[in-house]
Amino acid sequence: MHSLPGTGEAVAALETRARQGRWKMLGVLLICAAPVIASYLTYYVVRPESRRSYGELIDPQRPLPEAVAASAIDGTPAGTLGDLKGQWLLVSVAPGACDELCRTQLYLQRQLRESLGKEKDRLDRVWLVTDAAALPAEIAPGLQGAVVRRVDAHAVAGWLAPAQGHALQEHLFVVDPMGHWMMRFPARMDPAGAAKAKRDLDRLMRASSSWDQPGRPEAIRP
Repeated sequence: MHSLPGTGEAVAALETRARQGRWKMLGVLLICAAPVIASYLTYYVVRPESRRSYGELIDPQRPLPEAVAASAIDGTPAGTLGDLKGQWLLVSVAPGACDELCRTQLYLQRQLRESLGKEKDRLDRVWLVTDAAALPAEIAPGLQGAVVRRVDAHAVAGWLAPAQGHALQEHLFVVDPMGHWMMRFPARMDPAGAAKAKRDLDRLMRASSSWDQPGRPEAIRP
């Protein structure tokens, strides 16, 4: 015959089962809540049903490839793309030679950030350079305050994508502080388009002000 467990053992067993049950229930709740959280962010951050965005919303959003290595302009290691998380990002992509289109994109990128006024510290300008070519000396002043990183072109193309019939360097891309690529502005945006893009960025900054704070570690600054 088996002896009955003591009172202490029985209580311990019940407590163990209760803890396991609570963890399982929490896991189920988190799984069930994930779509709700996603829809909450989509509704309150971009509100697609009430305001038509100039930029194209990316669905599903694409997470930043955190492990992809990045280097500074001089080729020295500069961490990974994951280090860029924590800020809203306005991203341009182009080879280092930076032709006229590239310079226009960098100019619009700079102007859009400045146009945000007191909210501009919540958004970083990022230029992902996709080759080892030297940067033209004359564009250096305009890159002050920007985050410029050399990144493998294939890695970038596996994350960001152009509109059909266009190339990456024709667009500016918006990435949220959690590292999700969530918006793409139209190809070869002109100043009139940039005014519309500013409205999108204004809405994003206002809608995210309750959970997003400006600033990031100085270690990743250029």
